[in-house]
Amino acid sequence: MDPATRVHEAFLRRVNEGDLPPVIGRAGDAGLTGDDLLALYRAQVTGRQLDRMARVLQSQGQGFYTIGSSGHEGNAAIAHALRVTDPAFLHYRDAAFQIARAAQVPGQDALWDMLLSFTASREDPISGGRHKVLGSKALNIPPQTSTIASHLPKAMGAAFAIGMSRRMPPEVPEWPSDSVVMCSFGDASLNHSTAQGALNAAGWTAYQGTPLPLLFVCEDNGIGISVKTPKNWVSDSLRARAGVEYFTCNGLDIVDTLRAATQAADWVRKRRKPAVLHITCVRLYGHAGADVEASYRAKDEIAAQEADDPLIHTAARLLAEGVADAADVLGIYTEVWENVQAQAARAVTRPKLQTASDVAAALIPPARDAARLNGPTPQDRAAMMGPSDLRALDEPQPMNKLLNLGLADLMLATPGLVMAGEDIGRKGGVYGITKGLQARFGPGRVIDSLLDEQSILGLAIGMAQQGFIPMPEIQFLAYLHNAEDQLRGEAATLPFFSNGQYDNPMVLRIAGLGYQKGFGGHFHNDNSLAVLRDIPGIVIGCPSTGADAVAMHRAAVRMAREQRRVVVMVEPIALYPMRDLHGAGDGGWLTRYPEAGVEIAPGDLGVHGEGTDLAIVTYGNGHYLSRQAQARLADDGIDARVIDLRWLAPLDARAVMAAVQGCDRVLIVDECRRTGSQSEALMALMVEQGRPDARRLTAEDCFIATGPAFAATLPSADGIVDAAKGLCA
Repeated sequence: MDPATRVHEAFLRRVNEGDLPPVIGRAGDAGLTGDDLLALYRAQVTGRQLDRMARVLQSQGQGFYTIGSSGHEGNAAIAHALRVTDPAFLHYRDAAFQIARAAQVPGQDALWDMLLSFTASREDPISGGRHKVLGSKALNIPPQTSTIASHLPKAMGAAFAIGMSRRMPPEVPEWPSDSVVMCSFGDASLNHSTAQGALNAAGWTAYQGTPLPLLFVCEDNGIGISVKTPKNWVSDSLRARAGVEYFTCNGLDIVDTLRAATQAADWVRKRRKPAVLHITCVRLYGHAGADVEASYRAKDEIAAQEADDPLIHTAARLLAEGVADAADVLGIYTEVWENVQAQAARAVTRPKLQTASDVAAALIPPARDAARLNGPTPQDRAAMMGPSDLRALDEPQPMNKLLNLGLADLMLATPGLVMAGEDIGRKGGVYGITKGLQARFGPGRVIDSLLDEQSILGLAIGMAQQGFIPMPEIQFLAYLHNAEDQLRGEAATLPFFSNGQYDNPMVLRIAGLGYQKGFGGHFHNDNSLAVLRDIPGIVIGCPSTGADAVAMHRAAVRMAREQRRVVVMVEPIALYPMRDLHGAGDGGWLTRYPEAGVEIAPGDLGVHGEGTDLAIVTYGNGHYLSRQAQARLADDGIDARVIDLRWLAPLDARAVMAAVQGCDRVLIVDECRRTGSQSEALMALMVEQGRPDARRLTAEDCFIATGPAFAATLPSADGIVDAAKGLCA
């Protein structure tokens, strides 16, 4: 007999025979009425019957998700303990939570919504048929898959943002400033670095007195797919968290769960500090529909879990307290199943997504109707900047200085813009790009974070959902790999999973690429953008001059604020201090601060020269080197134009082809590695557009060395000259 049928038949038999567990305490002690108990039982039963139907639908080829919530139905009581306006970042086994919360909001039908999700209907109100996720805009449940607790860092960020909202209200807040953020996860996910980092970051933040109204809920069923959780590991681990208060309950007992959840939620709301609720429960039916639990778990252990069915415990309480008799309990169970069957028959007939454009329509969130912000007034700027900075606005400067001035202007002009990152405050960043900004705008807007890239990006995602415009910084491009899933699996997917109802705009600044002389090797010289290039929906910029950096960051902030985009700005470290181009003291790479309102948006390429012999298509350090090569080629009679892409994603194919038009040859210069670099896409574009004459010069497929060989694997001006001559011969 399959486990779903076995558990179902055992429930019917035990209620009929009165074979029920003992009941401890009374519902009234937790503030529950008889009607409340019945409502929670109905929510639990609905979740259970949905799990049964999910397996039926899958067997018919009409359902596409069978990781159920059976055994975790006690989380319905957590919904009862919280406000509907409290954002909930849910574990994938929390169907009962969403069902119970939906019952608190008129007009919501969680059963129908979830069946549409199970059957991948385009009418699914949260994802539009793109994925089976718990979530609801009306219920303040942002969707996520929560498979490895990757949603915990952004929940931490949302709690930080809500705490911050009291002293610095965002332009358009998503949630009230007295909200509590709830995020739930499984005991196996507790061991993942995302969960560990979020718990640590929450405690670290609260330890310093910063408001962080966050309730973690660890749903402990004792096993992760097939790997058991060591006895007492979860409780001992969570109790030891500095700065995070610990609560626990028996998740099989709806009253005990409500008692503990109410106590924990009230504690967090009153103190504005994080807490964790450890709820013990069971996992029924195995991990998912395809999981044969008997292949790794003893039969008596499975039987013991099934005997502790939380629905049996709730039924026992209903009978013991005289709220219902056995016929009532079974009547609700049967009535809900019949309703699930009827609704499922309708759900399978609803339309599905059909085309690639249908699926991709939610990658980019809809633009927001936001009032356009102008740059700071001369008076405001004069009040913020000192005399030396004001003079610098009128004189040619290197990128690091202009970028510092540009970020100050953006902070002044955009009240909701908040920076966060390691060392960006007092120190002003490793390269001084944010120097002086914390003193000007305060530690609430220029946040010195802990050393944890996942938490930095999670903070940004959560703050963005609350209505701020975050500008996080990852100290070096190589460090992004510690947290790349926060972009790939969270930030970039939120509009996709929510059909554009939720977004988390930001401007992520990363110091990166190569050519630093003798510093740090590949840990600080990372010439690979592959991890960013294949994330759908994000925008990638790479400025190479100070003026471009300022104008592109202005456009990036506008895209984040008005178009709700995730923008990544990769800033070439080696070009931060660059002053000269052809020779010492020539100042050829210095630029002037752009006038107010000047922006460089995607598609606006930088074209230098009008030569027709050769077009050199490049970006970042490649632009600098190509400009050096351009002058040397002119001496040899080759008239070249240099095209700086500036924006690498989305690649504006029409603009690129228009820029190379009229040139006899095309040379692509890419400082990133031959494999996975932008040059691959550019070469494909050239061939597809009828330019098979194009060639490329790239870095080697190798890490970067420290010391004198720092540039040995990278393109050089000499190499560009040689490649150009060979191409034009």
